[in-house]
Amino acid sequence: MLIPPVVYLLIFKYWPIYGLQIAFREYTPVLGFSGSPWVGLKHFKNFFTSYQFVRLLSNTLILGTTSLIASIPCPIILALSINAAKQKRMAKAVQLITYAPYFISTVILVSLVTQFLAVRGGMFNIVREWMGLDALNLLSDPHAFRPIYILSGLWQGTGYGAIIYLASLAGISPDLYEAAKLDGATIMQRIRYIDLPSIMPVVVILAIMNCGSIINVGFEKVLLLQNQMNLSTSDVISTYVYRIGIGSSQFSYSTAIGLFNSLVSVVLLLLVNWFSKRTTETSLF
Repeated sequence: MLIPPVVYLLIFKYWPIYGLQIAFREYTPVLGFSGSPWVGLKHFKNFFTSYQFVRLLSNTLILGTTSLIASIPCPIILALSINAAKQKRMAKAVQLITYAPYFISTVILVSLVTQFLAVRGGMFNIVREWMGLDALNLLSDPHAFRPIYILSGLWQGTGYGAIIYLASLAGISPDLYEAAKLDGATIMQRIRYIDLPSIMPVVVILAIMNCGSIINVGFEKVLLLQNQMNLSTSDVISTYVYRIGIGSSQFSYSTAIGLFNSLVSVVLLLLVNWFSKRTTETSLF
């Protein structure tokens, strides 16, 4: 039973690591991986000294950090609200409604966002016209790209993210709630002194895991929402690698940038895990 997943990992996860050497070579398909001339850290130096390095890195970190910060409290609040609701049927309905958007593909999600924010016929601008305001082209506004990206991500992922917290809340002993009720604790006090401390280890673990992906901002949604007008804030490392690697056939240069991206993610994960272990005594390893 272990053979299929092991073979899959070897072929699609470990074997491609062999191709990372082209980040240190001037790769040409004719000469192959091993036959291409060795250039060392040339491509890394070119990226670090390019005028786009600061812009790409700052856009990636800002978008990834703000998405992470926004995505932590929303599932927690939703899970606590559902768990504390007295009408269980209503709570299950809310859970189902908020969970459903997770199954929408990225392409469909971006299409919905585009239709909703369209200058002509979009619900957002129709409401603005009803209020006597001018229509706005938010999809072409560089300042609006990040809020659109983050809010659409919250709409799609909050319900799914609340599931693991609901599972943790379900494991809390009912005796704790009964004792709190006998002591006269309100709903907010039960949430503060029972629910939050119980799920806090899970919150920390998920936050550590998500910190490793701060710099790996969702490529598909960024690329689909990206246009020439909002490129100043929407251009991140992953879209730049796609543009120069696939579009311009600069395979070695794009591989070097991708390797740098992965190394930064690993370093962030290790640092956050170390900090969490020192401060909260909760960590991945």
